[in-house]
Amino acid sequence: MNLIRIESVESTNKYLKDLLNCHHLEEGTVVITDNQTAGRGQIGSSWEAEKGMNLTFSLLLCPTSLPIKEYFLLSKAISLGIKDALAPLLDVTIKWPNDIYYQDGKIAGVLIENSIIGKTILHSIVGIGLNVNQEFFISDAPNPISLVQIIGKKTSLEDLLNTVCDRIKERYESLFVDKTEVEQDYRRALYRREGFHSYRDRFGLFSARITNVTNDGFLHLVTEEGENRSYAFKEVSMFISHR
Repeated sequence: MNLIRIESVESTNKYLKDLLNCHHLEEGTVVITDNQTAGRGQIGSSWEAEKGMNLTFSLLLCPTSLPIKEYFLLSKAISLGIKDALAPLLDVTIKWPNDIYYQDGKIAGVLIENSIIGKTILHSIVGIGLNVNQEFFISDAPNPISLVQIIGKKTSLEDLLNTVCDRIKERYESLFVDKTEVEQDYRRALYRREGFHSYRDRFGLFSARITNVTNDGFLHLVTEEGENRSYAFKEVSMFISHR
Protein backbone atom coordinates (compact mmCIF):
# COMPACT_ATOMS: atom_id res chain seq x y z
CA MET A 1 0.00 0.00 0.00
CA ASN A 2 1.32 3.40 -1.02
CA LEU A 3 0.45 5.42 2.11
CA ILE A 4 0.56 9.22 2.09
CA ARG A 5 0.12 10.88 5.49
CA ILE A 6 -0.98 14.49 5.72
CA GLU A 7 -1.08 16.24 9.10
CA SER A 8 -4.09 18.38 8.21
CA VAL A 9 -6.14 18.82 5.06
CA GLU A 10 -9.58 20.08 4.07
CA SER A 11 -10.54 16.88 2.28
CA THR A 12 -8.54 13.73 1.58
CA ASN A 13 -10.64 13.15 -1.54
CA LYS A 14 -9.76 16.57 -2.91
CA TYR A 15 -6.09 16.17 -1.98
CA LEU A 16 -5.90 12.79 -3.72
CA LYS A 17 -7.72 14.14 -6.76
CA ASP A 18 -5.33 17.10 -7.05
CA LEU A 19 -2.34 14.81 -6.58
CA LEU A 20 -3.61 12.49 -9.28
CA ASN A 21 -3.88 15.39 -11.72
CA CYS A 22 -0.13 16.03 -11.36
CA HIS A 23 1.38 12.59 -10.76
CA HIS A 24 0.97 8.97 -11.72
CA LEU A 25 -0.21 7.08 -8.65
CA GLU A 26 -0.44 3.34 -8.25
CA GLU A 27 -3.80 1.74 -7.60
CA GLY A 28 -4.30 1.27 -3.88
CA THR A 29 -2.71 4.58 -2.93
CA VAL A 30 -4.13 5.86 0.37
CA VAL A 31 -4.15 9.45 1.61
CA ILE A 32 -4.85 9.71 5.33
CA THR A 33 -4.98 12.61 7.76
CA ASP A 34 -5.39 13.10 11.50
CA ASN A 35 -7.29 16.33 10.91
CA GLN A 36 -9.77 16.67 8.07
CA THR A 37 -11.22 20.14 8.33
CA ALA A 38 -13.87 20.04 5.62
CA GLY A 39 -14.81 16.42 5.16
CA ARG A 40 -17.82 15.75 2.96
CA GLY A 41 -20.48 13.11 2.83
CA GLN A 42 -22.96 12.31 0.09
CA ILE A 43 -24.43 15.31 -1.80
CA GLY A 44 -22.31 17.84 0.07
CA SER A 45 -23.21 16.89 3.66
CA SER A 46 -20.46 17.48 6.23
CA TRP A 47 -18.55 14.87 8.23
CA GLU A 48 -17.49 15.59 11.81
CA ALA A 49 -14.20 14.05 12.92
CA GLU A 50 -12.26 14.99 16.05
CA LYS A 51 -8.54 15.39 15.37
CA GLY A 52 -6.56 12.18 15.84
CA MET A 53 -9.55 10.15 17.00
CA ASN A 54 -10.95 8.61 13.82
CA LEU A 55 -10.04 7.23 10.42
CA THR A 56 -10.43 9.80 7.65
CA PHE A 57 -8.79 8.65 4.43
CA SER A 58 -9.18 8.24 0.69
CA LEU A 59 -8.30 5.26 -1.46
CA LEU A 60 -7.50 5.21 -5.17
CA LEU A 61 -8.98 2.40 -7.28
CA CYS A 62 -8.91 1.88 -11.03
CA PRO A 63 -11.90 -0.33 -11.93
CA THR A 64 -11.47 0.09 -15.69
CA SER A 65 -12.97 -3.32 -16.47
CA LEU A 66 -16.10 -2.71 -14.41
CA PRO A 67 -19.07 -2.08 -16.75
CA ILE A 68 -20.30 1.48 -16.32
CA LYS A 69 -23.89 0.21 -16.05
CA GLU A 70 -22.82 -1.77 -12.99
CA TYR A 71 -20.84 0.99 -11.32
CA PHE A 72 -22.65 0.49 -8.01
CA LEU A 73 -20.93 -2.87 -7.57
CA LEU A 74 -17.93 -0.84 -6.44
CA SER A 75 -19.99 0.79 -3.70
CA LYS A 76 -21.26 -2.61 -2.61
CA ALA A 77 -17.72 -4.01 -2.40
CA ILE A 78 -16.39 -1.01 -0.45
CA SER A 79 -19.15 -1.07 2.15
CA LEU A 80 -18.83 -4.84 2.54
CA GLY A 81 -15.09 -4.46 3.04
CA ILE A 82 -15.69 -2.05 5.92
CA LYS A 83 -18.29 -4.40 7.39
CA ASP A 84 -15.83 -7.30 7.12
CA ALA A 85 -13.14 -5.28 8.90
CA LEU A 86 -15.45 -4.46 11.79
CA ALA A 87 -16.90 -7.98 12.05
CA PRO A 88 -14.50 -9.20 14.79
CA LEU A 89 -15.61 -6.28 16.96
CA LEU A 90 -19.30 -5.80 16.20
CA ASP A 91 -22.05 -6.60 13.74
CA VAL A 92 -22.94 -3.71 11.46
CA THR A 93 -25.35 -3.23 8.58
CA ILE A 94 -25.26 -1.18 5.39
CA LYS A 95 -27.81 1.57 4.95
CA TRP A 96 -28.36 2.16 1.24
CA PRO A 97 -26.35 3.30 -0.53
CA ASN A 98 -23.21 2.78 1.59
CA ASP A 99 -23.48 4.16 5.13
CA ILE A 100 -22.33 1.76 7.82
CA TYR A 101 -24.75 1.43 10.74
CA TYR A 102 -24.58 -0.09 14.19
CA GLN A 103 -28.20 -0.56 15.20
CA ASP A 104 -29.65 2.93 14.42
CA GLY A 105 -26.36 4.84 14.65
CA LYS A 106 -24.04 5.77 11.79
CA ILE A 107 -20.48 4.64 12.42
CA ALA A 108 -19.01 5.16 8.94
CA GLY A 109 -19.71 6.92 5.68
CA VAL A 110 -18.36 6.51 2.17
CA LEU A 111 -18.07 9.04 -0.66
CA ILE A 112 -17.02 7.65 -4.05
CA GLU A 113 -16.06 10.05 -6.84
CA ASN A 114 -15.63 8.43 -10.25
CA SER A 115 -13.70 9.77 -13.20
CA ILE A 116 -15.40 8.48 -16.36
CA ILE A 117 -14.23 8.56 -19.95
CA GLY A 118 -16.76 7.24 -22.45
CA LYS A 119 -18.04 3.96 -20.98
CA THR A 120 -15.00 3.39 -18.78
CA ILE A 121 -14.42 4.26 -15.13
CA LEU A 122 -10.88 5.57 -15.36
CA HIS A 123 -10.41 5.79 -11.61
CA SER A 124 -12.40 6.05 -8.40
CA ILE A 125 -11.48 8.06 -5.34
CA VAL A 126 -13.06 6.42 -2.31
CA GLY A 127 -13.35 8.65 0.74
CA ILE A 128 -14.03 6.88 4.04
CA GLY A 129 -14.83 8.34 7.43
CA LEU A 130 -14.95 5.82 10.27
CA ASN A 131 -15.77 6.90 13.82
CA VAL A 132 -13.31 5.09 16.07
CA ASN A 133 -12.15 6.75 19.30
CA GLN A 134 -14.30 9.88 19.38
CA GLU A 135 -16.42 9.90 22.55
CA PHE A 136 -18.57 13.00 21.94
CA PHE A 137 -20.14 14.51 18.83
CA ILE A 138 -21.08 18.17 18.72
CA SER A 139 -22.40 18.67 15.18
CA ASP A 140 -26.07 18.56 14.27
CA ALA A 141 -25.65 15.18 12.57
CA PRO A 142 -28.66 13.17 13.80
CA ASN A 143 -27.21 9.80 14.74
CA PRO A 144 -23.39 9.47 14.87
CA ILE A 145 -21.86 6.69 16.93
CA SER A 146 -18.26 5.53 17.36
CA LEU A 147 -16.49 2.26 18.02
CA VAL A 148 -15.34 3.39 21.48
CA GLN A 149 -18.92 4.24 22.46
CA ILE A 150 -20.01 0.73 21.51
CA ILE A 151 -17.20 -1.52 22.77
CA GLY A 152 -16.00 0.71 25.63
CA LYS A 153 -12.31 0.78 24.73
CA LYS A 154 -10.05 2.53 22.27
CA THR A 155 -8.82 0.89 19.09
CA SER A 156 -5.49 1.29 17.28
CA LEU A 157 -6.13 3.49 14.25
CA GLU A 158 -3.10 2.05 12.45
CA ASP A 159 -4.21 -1.55 12.89
CA LEU A 160 -7.79 -0.77 11.90
CA LEU A 161 -6.67 1.14 8.81
CA ASN A 162 -4.64 -1.85 7.63
CA THR A 163 -7.53 -4.21 8.27
CA VAL A 164 -10.08 -2.00 6.47
CA CYS A 165 -7.81 -1.62 3.44
CA ASP A 166 -7.09 -5.36 3.33
CA ARG A 167 -10.77 -6.30 3.53
CA ILE A 168 -11.72 -3.72 0.88
CA LYS A 169 -8.99 -5.08 -1.39
CA GLU A 170 -10.38 -8.60 -1.02
CA ARG A 171 -13.92 -7.54 -1.84
CA TYR A 172 -12.78 -5.32 -4.70
CA GLU A 173 -10.73 -8.07 -6.32
CA SER A 174 -13.62 -10.52 -5.97
CA LEU A 175 -15.71 -8.31 -8.29
CA PHE A 176 -13.56 -9.34 -11.23
CA VAL A 177 -13.77 -13.04 -10.43
CA ASP A 178 -17.41 -13.56 -9.43
CA LYS A 179 -19.63 -10.61 -8.53
CA THR A 180 -22.40 -12.88 -7.23
CA GLU A 181 -21.01 -13.14 -3.72
CA VAL A 182 -20.77 -9.36 -3.38
CA GLU A 183 -24.33 -8.94 -4.65
CA GLN A 184 -25.72 -11.54 -2.26
CA ASP A 185 -23.72 -10.41 0.77
CA TYR A 186 -24.69 -6.78 0.23
CA ARG A 187 -28.36 -7.69 0.07
CA ARG A 188 -28.09 -9.71 3.28
CA ALA A 189 -26.23 -6.88 5.02
CA LEU A 190 -28.78 -4.17 4.28
CA TYR A 191 -30.07 -2.09 7.16
CA ARG A 192 -33.79 -2.78 7.71
CA ARG A 193 -33.78 -5.36 4.95
CA GLU A 194 -36.68 -7.22 6.54
CA GLY A 195 -40.20 -6.00 7.23
CA PHE A 196 -42.03 -2.82 6.31
CA HIS A 197 -40.64 0.58 7.29
CA SER A 198 -41.58 4.23 6.77
CA TYR A 199 -40.20 6.11 3.76
CA ARG A 200 -40.78 9.52 2.25
CA ASP A 201 -40.56 10.50 -1.40
CA ARG A 202 -41.73 13.66 -3.19
CA PHE A 203 -45.34 12.53 -2.87
CA GLY A 204 -45.22 11.97 0.88
CA LEU A 205 -45.01 9.16 3.42
CA PHE A 206 -45.49 5.49 2.66
CA SER A 207 -44.63 2.09 4.12
CA ALA A 208 -42.52 -0.38 2.15
CA ARG A 209 -39.94 -3.13 2.37
CA ILE A 210 -36.70 -3.53 0.43
CA THR A 211 -36.71 -6.06 -2.39
CA ASN A 212 -33.34 -5.32 -3.98
CA VAL A 213 -30.56 -2.86 -4.70
CA THR A 214 -29.47 -3.31 -8.31
CA ASN A 215 -25.98 -2.76 -9.67
CA ASP A 216 -27.00 0.58 -11.18
CA GLY A 217 -27.57 1.83 -7.63
CA PHE A 218 -31.37 1.89 -7.57
CA LEU A 219 -33.25 0.95 -4.41
CA HIS A 220 -36.24 -1.27 -5.17
CA LEU A 221 -39.17 -1.30 -2.75
CA VAL A 222 -42.61 -2.85 -2.57
CA THR A 223 -45.30 -0.98 -0.65
CA GLU A 224 -47.80 -2.57 1.73
CA GLU A 225 -50.34 -2.25 -1.09
CA GLY A 226 -48.10 -4.32 -3.38
CA GLU A 227 -46.83 -1.49 -5.59
CA ASN A 228 -43.26 -1.85 -6.84
CA ARG A 229 -41.17 1.31 -6.75
CA SER A 230 -37.54 2.13 -7.55
CA TYR A 231 -35.47 5.14 -6.49
CA ALA A 232 -32.13 6.71 -7.21
CA PHE A 233 -30.18 8.12 -4.27
CA LYS A 234 -31.82 11.15 -2.60
CA GLU A 235 -35.15 10.44 -4.27
CA VAL A 236 -36.37 8.68 -1.14
CA SER A 237 -35.49 8.76 2.55
CA MET A 238 -36.01 6.33 5.39
CA PHE A 239 -37.28 7.43 8.77
CA ILE A 240 -34.93 6.62 11.64
CA SER A 241 -35.60 7.38 15.30
CA HIS A 242 -32.74 9.59 16.41
CA ARG A 243 -31.30 9.55 19.90
